Amino acid sequence: MFCWRMVAVDVSSGQAESLAVKIHNILYPYRFTKEMIHSMQVLQQVDNKFIACLMSTKTEENGEAGGNLLVLVDQHAAHERIRLEQLIIDSYEKQQPQGFGRKKLLSSTVSPPLEITVTEEQRRLLWCYHKNLEDLGLEIVFPDTSDSLVLIGKVPLCFVEREASELRRGRSTVTKGIVEEFIREQVELLQTTGGIQGSLPLTVQKVLASQACHGAIKFNDSLSFEESCRLIEALSWCQLPFQCAHGRPSMLPLANIDHLEQEKQTKPNLAKLHRMAQAWHLFGKGEGCDMGQSPQASMPPCELPREQNYCL
Repeated sequence: MFCWRMVAVDVSSGQAESLAVKIHNILYPYRFTKEMIHSMQVLQQVDNKFIACLMSTKTEENGEAGGNLLVLVDQHAAHERIRLEQLIIDSYEKQQPQGFGRKKLLSSTVSPPLEITVTEEQRRLLWCYHKNLEDLGLEIVFPDTSDSLVLIGKVPLCFVEREASELRRGRSTVTKGIVEEFIREQVELLQTTGGIQGSLPLTVQKVLASQACHGAIKFNDSLSFEESCRLIEALSWCQLPFQCAHGRPSMLPLANIDHLEQEKQTKPNLAKLHRMAQAWHLFGKGEGCDMGQSPQASMPPCELPREQNYCL
């Protein structure tokens, strides 16, 4: 069975520079760009869950942006996105060797080494590309005593941090399971593409997304106006500001002020509604419609003002 692979966008490499997202409400579609985020003006926090903002979807004639779109920003999703992109940056080595084009993930030694069972084909692929896998923070040793076993001496640093976090919460160890998933991901990529990809591995991104979520602002956390402004400012500099670490939307358009000003709210014609109700009541009786206990049958006839004459 063929399965579509999920591909992580490496925001630290500038892959998201030209991305835009189209968000729909019931009546109007909006194409959000990162430039629009810089025009956002914070109004206030709403229900300790969202931040109401005005966003500009246009540029005024004088060249200045005017906020015309009312949006709600999910405070948890926004902070989660900010934390994720910072965690991704911090996951790479700061000083790259001269002439070394590809960034290298920080790694941490595992003692004793993890024993991972693999197939003969997986072992062969891992052996051929084990030097490239070191760039992803994975150090693999191939013991001569077994053709179905590899030893993992180093793993990406975020795996160890995730392990420490789980143990602090009184949970069981997770490193081996994450490493097994990581190896399966890389073997599948080697089988389908014939090489190591330069983007952030999906397994690493999932671990970092979990860390970003646990440390992010939660619902029911009260934020001052200044804190809300700082959050939106930090979000505006993200590579993917429109989605949280797990891909859910971080903001929702509510209303376009320009559209509200254009729409005229007409008052209901009470006299016309009164005549329609009277006619419906009389004609319904005359036609002898028997549809059970209809609402009209249980309603008393509408009395019209005595000074007016109506012909039905």
